[in-house]
Amino acid sequence: MRRLFSSFARGWPGIGLLLLRIVSGGFLIVDGIEKCRAGQPVESLIIGLFAIVDGAFLAAGLWTPIAGPLVIVLCTWGIFVQHSDPHPGILLAAVGAALTLVGPGGLSIDARLFGWKRLDLEK
Repeated sequence: MRRLFSSFARGWPGIGLLLLRIVSGGFLIVDGIEKCRAGQPVESLIIGLFAIVDGAFLAAGLWTPIAGPLVIVLCTWGIFVQHSDPHPGILLAAVGAALTLVGPGGLSIDARLFGWKRLDLEK
């Protein structure tokens, strides 16, 4: 993970990335719950479950290099296969691509697990 992101942004940029992750992850979770409602085809149920799990990973900042491209795939599927309104899907796919390229930020689980560690050596 450290090879993908040279640093995990902290301070105000890290808070901005946290806000992007929470909003986009929350949107995916709500969209996934709507797709899992009764009366939907099995295909929609599976995509809904993927959206819920991906939204949770994205909001927490866990496995961002995998969760970001999955956002793009889910939004593209929603636009082309479901023929839904393209505007939210395009916006969410762009946020997923940006988070994949920039990284999750310092306020994420990825930063805690894979960020640079500081070792204090005492004599």
